[in-house]
Amino acid sequence: MDSKEIQKIKMRFGIVGNAEGLHRAIDIAMQVAPTDLSVLVTGESGVGKEHFPQIIHQNSARKHNKYIAVNCGAIPEGTIDSELFGHVKGAFTGAIDERNGYFAEANNGTIFLDEIGELPLSTQARLLRVLESGEYIKVGSSKVEKTNVRIVAATNVNLVEAIARGDFREDLYYRLSTIPVKVPALRERPDDIFLLFRKFTSDVSERYTMPPVQLTEDAKRLLTAYPWPGNIRQLKNVTEQITLLSTQREITEEVLREYLPEVKSSLPMIAGVKASQGKTFESEREILYQVLFDMRQDMAELKRQVNALMGGEMSTARKAASYMPTDELTYVDNPLPATRAIAISAKKEHDDYEYQDTEEYVEETLSIEDAEKELIRKALQRNRGKRKLAAQELKISERTLYRKIKEYNLEDF
Repeated sequence: MDSKEIQKIKMRFGIVGNAEGLHRAIDIAMQVAPTDLSVLVTGESGVGKEHFPQIIHQNSARKHNKYIAVNCGAIPEGTIDSELFGHVKGAFTGAIDERNGYFAEANNGTIFLDEIGELPLSTQARLLRVLESGEYIKVGSSKVEKTNVRIVAATNVNLVEAIARGDFREDLYYRLSTIPVKVPALRERPDDIFLLFRKFTSDVSERYTMPPVQLTEDAKRLLTAYPWPGNIRQLKNVTEQITLLSTQREITEEVLREYLPEVKSSLPMIAGVKASQGKTFESEREILYQVLFDMRQDMAELKRQVNALMGGEMSTARKAASYMPTDELTYVDNPLPATRAIAISAKKEHDDYEYQDTEEYVEETLSIEDAEKELIRKALQRNRGKRKLAAQELKISERTLYRKIKEYNLEDF
């Protein structure tokens, strides 16, 4: 595609930016749109992946039929099969009538499966059958149904690593990623950051009839240098806050810093964890668990070393005491020579240390699973068993929380 056609697509779908990676993603989406091939859109959370399924659908032969977007991570594991494929009457408690799923409703259209990496393995097997043959079976039924849908999926999860962990089917991955579309992160598009800022502040100003804010040169430098871990979604949030809350219309670097959360991206301990273990982590929560686990191991090792050191001092003290006259070791009312006093004091301290800390010498192990279970249990307690609030606090999807609750036998909360 030439630059004029790409510009038309950006204007039509409200996409802002001139980065090469962004233009490449739009170009691929437009080339694959006339086909029926499945597409996998990848990129970090907040980069704007939701635009690309719409670009594909609106430029395909299916554009006059239904387009359905489904957030797989927001549907509990126990009901996701029913939501996607439908169910028959009496299939489960509460199924008082037969119901079509999204695949039946989107027949001859396009279905966008967002957060595809959150699908349970059983649902992945059902989805693979739809991709291979267009067939599915409603929950509680034995009748094979047919559907003709175009599937576009999106994820911010590294599916290759999920396959290695056994969380995602390899055959489904290759079926979905017939055509991959990679949407670049905002930090990879530094020249687009100010363009987006200007658009967002203009939109807010127009909506609330107030003048837009302007950035000084030092504020612009800070804006483009900031890593934006939340990508476009975070930039929009910050821009709206500044436009609505700031009493100044010219924003300096100092004012801008007040609205930017601090990003701690180079913690030595966390870096050490990654380097020493040779692992990658899907979330900050997993990194925290690994750090806590390593700290517990370090504490246990420190206790062993202290114990060994005290044992060595005791051996030295006993050797010194062995050269004492018998009467000095027998009668406590005799004046104590210095070496004997040291020996008895060392023995007393060592005995007291062993007596007081005997249980702590038993090496404790704290697995990542145990830490995660405890974290979930406390979140449920704090939110009085309300799983939606607990999931928001833990920053995980409700479906993932339901699965973890079942896995750790926490249904009583």
